[in-house]
Amino acid sequence: MAAKKKKKRRRFTPEYKADVVRLVRTSGKPIVAIARDLEVTEKSIRVWVRQADVDDGRGAAGALTTAEREELTALRRENRTLRMEREILKKATAFFAKGNG
Repeated sequence: MAAKKKKKRRRFTPEYKADVVRLVRTSGKPIVAIARDLEVTEKSIRVWVRQADVDDGRGAAGALTTAEREELTALRRENRTLRMEREILKKATAFFAKGNG
């Protein structure tokens, strides 16, 4: 049986996403038609439109804006780094305490 070839994930710039959202909002065409025309999944476009609504202050209560999502990602990355550094320091402290005891 032949292995199924994995489709390469495409990346879209924030500008492209904003243009697509603008097209959805102004063209009057259904998202399905726009997705087909642009060869982008319908789900991706719906996510972009939903996120644009949140960024514009029209999203669901508690939904994070793009800026808040970026900040959360950065804080999680920093937290992970600090935890690793702390573990290294704990191990170094234990190592040197054993050697001097």
